[in-house]
Amino acid sequence: MPASTVNKDLQAERDKGSFDRNEFTLWWVGGKEKLKEKQDLETFLANDPDFHNETPIHFLSHKELYEETIRQATAIFRKVRKFHEDRGNGDPSNYMQILGGLLGNGIIRQGNPLGIHFAMFVPALLGHGSPEQQAEWLPRALKCQLLGTYAQTELGHGTFLRGLETTATYDERTEEFVLESPTLSSYKWWPGGLAHTVNYCVVMAQLFSKGKCHGIQPFIVQLRDEESHMPMKGIVIGEIGNKLGMNGVNNGYLGFEKVRIPRKNMLMKNAKLLADGTFVKPPSQALTYGTMMFVRVIIVRDTALHLAKVATIAVRYSCVRRQSHINPDQPEVQVIDHLTQQYKLFPSIARSIVFKLTSDNLWEMYNQVTSELDQGNLERLPELHAIACCLKAVTTADAAKSVETLRMACGGHGYMTCANFYNTYGFVTAACTYEGENTVLLLQTARYLIKVWNQALKGQPLGPTVQYLNSFIQNRNNRHAWIDTVPGIVKALQTVAAGKLRLANEHVEQRKKAGYTHEEAVNLTSLELAQTAEAHCRAFLVQSGHEMIEKLCQRVSPALAKVMRTVGELYAYNEALDSIGSLVRFTTISESDINRLQSKLESALLAIRPNAVSIVDGFAIPDVLLGSPLGAYDGNVYERLYEEAQKSPLNKEPVNKSFHLYLKPFMRSSL
Repeated sequence: MPASTVNKDLQAERDKGSFDRNEFTLWWVGGKEKLKEKQDLETFLANDPDFHNETPIHFLSHKELYEETIRQATAIFRKVRKFHEDRGNGDPSNYMQILGGLLGNGIIRQGNPLGIHFAMFVPALLGHGSPEQQAEWLPRALKCQLLGTYAQTELGHGTFLRGLETTATYDERTEEFVLESPTLSSYKWWPGGLAHTVNYCVVMAQLFSKGKCHGIQPFIVQLRDEESHMPMKGIVIGEIGNKLGMNGVNNGYLGFEKVRIPRKNMLMKNAKLLADGTFVKPPSQALTYGTMMFVRVIIVRDTALHLAKVATIAVRYSCVRRQSHINPDQPEVQVIDHLTQQYKLFPSIARSIVFKLTSDNLWEMYNQVTSELDQGNLERLPELHAIACCLKAVTTADAAKSVETLRMACGGHGYMTCANFYNTYGFVTAACTYEGENTVLLLQTARYLIKVWNQALKGQPLGPTVQYLNSFIQNRNNRHAWIDTVPGIVKALQTVAAGKLRLANEHVEQRKKAGYTHEEAVNLTSLELAQTAEAHCRAFLVQSGHEMIEKLCQRVSPALAKVMRTVGELYAYNEALDSIGSLVRFTTISESDINRLQSKLESALLAIRPNAVSIVDGFAIPDVLLGSPLGAYDGNVYERLYEEAQKSPLNKEPVNKSFHLYLKPFMRSSL
């Protein structure tokens, strides 16, 4: 866009950037080829009339919204397929990246009901299906000749998988499973696309054979006729209703009334059921949960992208908006010049970058561990599960708070639906609950930490993410010396986590000695355990962010390296200040140390200030995906807000009929 059309304050911010924005962008998106493909695809879709509505979707009825979302979802799939096939690349993974990333969510604002097909149904087939089953189901699934979802959560049970009530009872006579929902609380509840979109489903149910329960297993079930789309016999299905956000996703409920499926429909890559009803256990029960771990890795990545999006909106708006004086004899300043505003904005930029770096790190770990699994090595699976659980919990919780902070940083205009904070908040806050409620996930991490703590006490080898426990145990009689460098903060936060873990473990043991069962003792210590897992995760985030930034700085320009280090420092200082109470408990930090840390944080804010717009520009999110008049590239906030106001259906006529029906008679009557 020519500079002449850009708000002068916003252009001035771009002119003062100290690093090459394109260099940042190339790192952020993963190189020149990925950037070109990203830009080509965005242009290809952004210019398509299929994705431009004269009436914004927030003015549609619930039914109209779903129908419009389906129209757009099928259109975007066809167009993305054509886009890649025209370029000789028909890899179905492209569809998953589009349907689940900022591009898909930016064009289909209230969530894509087909997204779950590639995000969970296809991965479930890959993760749970035998080679023969994959050969049967995957080709049609990848071509969308059948559409599926993943049904685990029930009306009465969510994260606690062992409590799921849906049953699959094996009938040896017919070699079939009989699926039943024995209670109302056993109805599947929440799967995306389930209500009216998909016709198949991977169902997690309690397997019964030969009179015994063999735990949760995955089954593929046809829900609707492929021709008429009517529900199959015994299938009770519908939509759960309106939600805080993501109302295009078509979340549904599902009940089974003696639904029969053949034995081959139990996905048997891991556990198996023989024709005579004999159950063959998997090498590890944790293999059953591979799909969830994959999704949690993706959630951390997507959380970083959502934060980048809202940070872009809030930072650009804060450069255009002028409010109040700093010096009374000078004009009103840009809101971003207020240090309090910088403190609202810049930590979210730092979080988005650190979360992205950590998601890259986690993705490498996931691929390494899954490769080891294929070779029968399960050693690091618990460690991956533990770190994925707490990262999902902490990043989504922090992102939800950050979106709300950034919305409020935009004042009254941030409250407008068209500002597009509410859409992102709907996506991010939903992630705090789906694929594992955050508190439950923290407790799962804590269970792993208790186990490795006791291993460390015995001198047994530990995985990379918990190596710091060895150092703590060797020096536990001495308070950790505070050092206010980023590596020093990492060690201090690790000391906090280890100290909390030691106390939590002691308190569990004390309660057991007092007569409580192990489970009761864990429950009574659960506040400490959840806090321990969070502390472990925050130490990992600061460490991972720092290490990944240092690696990056070896291959980028000095100017970009300087900015990235400042971003990493801001993240570390902010995490340390948020953990002051714990640092006082477990390290030698003093009041003067805290004052210096506060000064360092403020200096980092001021150092980022000249580069804030260049950083968010570097995220390379086009206006069509930002979907906000507050964050548009040209900075013409007020003109765009007025234009959005004209789209209200109430502005299509000068006098609404309610005046003649109700207001006029009311005003002329005597109360």
